[in-house]
Amino acid sequence: MALELQNVSLLVEEQSYLNDVSLKFEAGSFNVLLGRTLAGKTSLLRVLAGLDKPSRGRVFYNDQNVTGVAVQKRGLSMVYQQFINYPHLTVWENIASPLQLAKVSSGEINKRVKKISEMLHIGEYMQRLPLELSGGQQQRCAMARALVKDAGIILFDEPLVNLDYKLREELRSELKALFKTRETIAIYATTEAHEALALGGTTTLLHQGRVLQTGGAQQQFAKPINLFAADLYNEPPLNVFSAYVSNGVLQIQNPINLASTAHLADLPNGQYQFAIRPNHIALHTISATNIALKTKVALAEISASETYLHVKTSVDSEQISLSWIVHILSIMSFRTGSDLDIFLPLEDLFVFDIEGNAIRWPATHSVTVL
Repeated sequence: MALELQNVSLLVEEQSYLNDVSLKFEAGSFNVLLGRTLAGKTSLLRVLAGLDKPSRGRVFYNDQNVTGVAVQKRGLSMVYQQFINYPHLTVWENIASPLQLAKVSSGEINKRVKKISEMLHIGEYMQRLPLELSGGQQQRCAMARALVKDAGIILFDEPLVNLDYKLREELRSELKALFKTRETIAIYATTEAHEALALGGTTTLLHQGRVLQTGGAQQQFAKPINLFAADLYNEPPLNVFSAYVSNGVLQIQNPINLASTAHLADLPNGQYQFAIRPNHIALHTISATNIALKTKVALAEISASETYLHVKTSVDSEQISLSWIVHILSIMSFRTGSDLDIFLPLEDLFVFDIEGNAIRWPATHSVTVL
């Protein structure tokens, strides 16, 4: 059993929402669609669901062409970011409704509703109306109604985005555990890279309706295929700068010239784009390959227990400045306009060609998700 898109494009009034997308989702797989707003995630889910018909290409399910098949006949479930429940029905009635429509026996309905409600920790709220629940409980109800059908395909369109951090973590963990025991094809759309890393499975990166990269999220984090893919995995954004490489020296702008390391020494002469993650820039030297840059503090943002430090390096006699973001895992205060040295570990630089295609990745960039 598999769900497959073959060269699917979607155009609405000459605006392209999907462009030549080919993907295959296997039975029992958990799949993540990762991309920024308007990347094409919802459009892709709507085509898979049968809510929209592709302008070009075909959709196959179980080797059957279902491109023109209505959503009601596709045997799938969908969970949206809004809490979509029937307000006049109790939680039990909401969850049981798709089984009642399918004329499942009352005994089987009771069994399945009880099982899924216990899995999602809403068993004690079965006689309440949705509006009597918290946001997290309402979303659990909507998810339970989708999951109780035991459909072959379940689509999630940013289902946790409207919940607070703690609830997102709880539901994400529950989803991950739930699908370990199912043969369902689960497809989960998100704008947040940490969700893709936490959920596991296969991640597809989307940008402007195109597929950038497909594979494991941790592999993509370590070895993004291009600059767009690399930036999807970074919040705050990557520090990106251009430099000309001449005999192993990175010439950014006068007077900044960075001596190369073994990681970069064999790059042919030419123009490149380089990037470094904000959390890999330090405020003190860590190794012999760290390069010190003299900067001025532009802004220090404190978020919870972290500090996002914005600094600028002046070059070419103050006429041009390079901006940098430093991610500090503690609370620190800085005076705007004060001088500050930052340290770039050259071995942590990503290297891209002038079109943004990845040429080299840091050997040390990996992520561990518990």
